[in-house]
Amino acid sequence: MIYERSTAALLTFLAIVGFTIWLSLFLGKRARTAQGYFAAGGGVHWFVNGIAFAGDYLSAASFLGICGMIAFYGYDGFLYSIGYLGGWIVALLVVAEPLKRMGKYTFADAIDSKFQSRAIKFTISISTLVVSMFYLIPQMVGAGVLIKPLLGLEHAQGVMLVGAVVTFIVVTAGMVSTTYVQFLKGGLLVIFSTLLTVLILQRGFKVAPTDEYSETSQVLTIKTDGSRWIDGVPQGHGEGQADFRPVGHIKRLPDGIKETGPVDPITFLSTLQRSDIIVWDSKTSKGTGDVVSETTFSPRVVPGAELLRPGNFPAFAGIRSEKLFDKLNFISLMLALFAGTASLPHILIRYYTVKDEEAARRSTIVGIASIGFFYVLTLYIGLGAMTSGALDVTNNNMAAPLLAKSFSDGLFAIISAIAFTTVLGTVSGLIIASAGSVVHDLWPGMTGQTIPDGSKVRVARIISVVVGVIAMGLGIAFEKLNVSYLVGWAFSVAASANLPALVMLLFWKRTTREGIIAGVSVGLLTSLGWILVSADTMKSVYGLPPEYSPVPFSQPGIVTIPLGFAVLWIVSLLTQNQRTTVS
Repeated sequence: MIYERSTAALLTFLAIVGFTIWLSLFLGKRARTAQGYFAAGGGVHWFVNGIAFAGDYLSAASFLGICGMIAFYGYDGFLYSIGYLGGWIVALLVVAEPLKRMGKYTFADAIDSKFQSRAIKFTISISTLVVSMFYLIPQMVGAGVLIKPLLGLEHAQGVMLVGAVVTFIVVTAGMVSTTYVQFLKGGLLVIFSTLLTVLILQRGFKVAPTDEYSETSQVLTIKTDGSRWIDGVPQGHGEGQADFRPVGHIKRLPDGIKETGPVDPITFLSTLQRSDIIVWDSKTSKGTGDVVSETTFSPRVVPGAELLRPGNFPAFAGIRSEKLFDKLNFISLMLALFAGTASLPHILIRYYTVKDEEAARRSTIVGIASIGFFYVLTLYIGLGAMTSGALDVTNNNMAAPLLAKSFSDGLFAIISAIAFTTVLGTVSGLIIASAGSVVHDLWPGMTGQTIPDGSKVRVARIISVVVGVIAMGLGIAFEKLNVSYLVGWAFSVAASANLPALVMLLFWKRTTREGIIAGVSVGLLTSLGWILVSADTMKSVYGLPPEYSPVPFSQPGIVTIPLGFAVLWIVSLLTQNQRTTVS
């Protein structure tokens, strides 16, 4: 069975997670002040902060989502890696040092540094909360995915367990704990992903032993009571029940060989390119009677060269499609990935944990090196999972952990635990960004009253609990979507709302307070509204036909990012004589 539990694997997992929680308790004493709680006192070493950047950025979307996309769709998943990494160039060249000079410990501090405006703080805080919530969704979905095979819990139970643990971490120690958790899991993620890649290359490729996987279809039926049936047999882990059989095999290797033995990285890709791979397509139809829906998974033999070309994933169909809207959807997604990194609140606040601009630049370079190396590994991990014979065709987010399980239960436990701490680190950073925005920006923006530093930490802890509970609900609601795809939405909202304000404030002296408020508001509302009525949301969230969508494609960035810049520019020009501009 795919998810047969192992006591040794479970104990290894609990040991790593337990150490993470102990670290939070140990570091909690350093989070007594607001500066300590929100920005770790500004005393984090630049190298530690650089690895923590990687730990913060390499979220569930990077590890679970990208590897899963590559495993199921080939090269297309790697395009997410390229987009994510490209965004760091913007962060390094445009944002890092100026942001450190401008801010205190929230993104709104930086934007408002030259205006001292309650309205700006209020607007930016709302944007921070919305972006953080969108980014929280895939992390919680990924958490539920990991907990299910390890503890035998349902997705909702796993999400609630993770939410409780990460909220505890944030409430206990704030940014100090979050930084070192991210440093720990960032380092472990790169190290063990490297080990996993080495094992993939050592194993090489092997042709499937039988033609079984190319001749049969498996039917998964979901009934009104939530039960899952495969080929008429109830799915589960008890006696007499059947799991969906693992898939992911090579049909034919070059020159008629049956296996390759160990290969080097170049030979790995060239061999895969000349092979035939068995991939699985899914089709869902509306059921009748007591059947809500019926999904059929069908095998298909595809040349490796085809899988190493872009355009297989539906969101990237525009690469090959002749339709204008398909092309715009792809360009829009890549634009959002490239522009979104420098706009994510939980990434931006990490610049305040180091002492000066030079440390901010150095930590960014370390982060780029670590992240770039990891993303190269995702290509091998994803393609290795595609041919491992261990894939769960019903859940592409589990590709990397199940690949590790094909080597040993111990490696599966370690990889799952690292992925779990990946979720913990990223979610804790998002919750801190949200809590800091509320107590430091939203409340003063609404009431004009500043919360005393002595009370900020206490209030932030309460807000953290509230945000954690909301994140749990969202993680349950969006269970079915790929986590990397969900992150694409968060990047779109961040780039549309935050990037125009940040860039124009840094490089255009005529930017006004009114221009920033208008640009952020329009970028936020239009990108959020577009996503909520998109075809993908209609189908996967509301359960409605995608034809009901009033927008022509699902990714809004190509429309809403330029719109945010344009509105900010126009409003700033119209209000030159009313307010003081940036000097």
